Amino acid sequence: MFSSTIRRAAVQGSSSGISRWAIAATTNNPVFYVSSRGFATKEMTVREAICEGIDEEMERDESVFIIGEEVAQYQGAYKVTKGLYQKYGEKRVIDTPITEAGFTGMAVGASFHNLRPIVEFMTWNFSLQAIDHILNSAAKQFYMSGGNLACPIVFRGPNGYSAGTAAQHSQCFAAWLGNVPGLKVVTPYSSEDAKGLIKAAIRDPNPVCVLEHELMYGVSFPMSDEAQSKDFIIPIGKAKIEREGTDVTLISYSKEVGKALETAEVMASKGVSVEVINLLSIRPMDRDTILASIKKTGRCVTLEQGWPQHGVGAEIAAMIMETEAFNYMDAPMERVCGADVPMPYAQELENAALPQVADVVAAIERTTYRRLAA
Repeated sequence: MFSSTIRRAAVQGSSSGISRWAIAATTNNPVFYVSSRGFATKEMTVREAICEGIDEEMERDESVFIIGEEVAQYQGAYKVTKGLYQKYGEKRVIDTPITEAGFTGMAVGASFHNLRPIVEFMTWNFSLQAIDHILNSAAKQFYMSGGNLACPIVFRGPNGYSAGTAAQHSQCFAAWLGNVPGLKVVTPYSSEDAKGLIKAAIRDPNPVCVLEHELMYGVSFPMSDEAQSKDFIIPIGKAKIEREGTDVTLISYSKEVGKALETAEVMASKGVSVEVINLLSIRPMDRDTILASIKKTGRCVTLEQGWPQHGVGAEIAAMIMETEAFNYMDAPMERVCGADVPMPYAQELENAALPQVADVVAAIERTTYRRLAA
């Protein structure tokens, strides 16, 4: 899918002045970038990064186990658990029947007894079969027990649209789950994101939902020396500035970060400097990074694959209105979302239902009061 032609460009880091590297696979498809924590010495796909993170945590802590459909002998529906069954055996890599309610309930119960389960859903759409265990047991137990009973559990799997998987297999659960107190919700984009967040999720004493993206599993990204360390984690609740800019803040998460970065390239050629924020964490959300960026740019556009009503962008809009961020806004905020319809099956209609780079460009044009030449 991706060309072997790779171009690297130095990207100035944060206010510390440290340089980071960006990498782009040049194809006819949207360009994927990642800002790294040092010079990249290795490339790794997102699925490999998740597997490595799980492997390192299972090696580090014997209380960690993974459970789900086809995670063991088949090595995961998307091969994310490749090699783990052979290394850790059937007591820690557990295949289950097709019964999300059953194995999720078992895992939540295990987390109440000093174990750290990782529950794999073949897709987050199937988690609805187990939603009572996630929302009413895992998310609320610490509060309802007066802080006496924690629930250190990870729920993970592919989230959002894929390619022709239609309405019942294409929903984005970021806003759904981000609404629930007691849950943490993270959304990796790159390989470094995926490894750092899965390790942080496993170590966290709270239930963490890891929303991966099926179309990103096979995408390769550079891994810095730091990210290859067994001690590498990304703190939950911290966003990442993928690209610095001065004219408008563009906020996104998961696969749409790639579209945000491609949009920034388009706008740069037109003289508009776009700062791209990769949220990484939906709940808790890094409001400080968003506020600091808006103070600098005075404009904000959000980009998400999910539906517009009560979406992640809507939460950011509310945050802007309710905080000092509003005082720095030079133009109304713009949201770019998926269409407010169930996902169509036909490829052309699916594309029409999803946000495209042209939609983001148009939103930036509106918020910067510009009409760019074709």
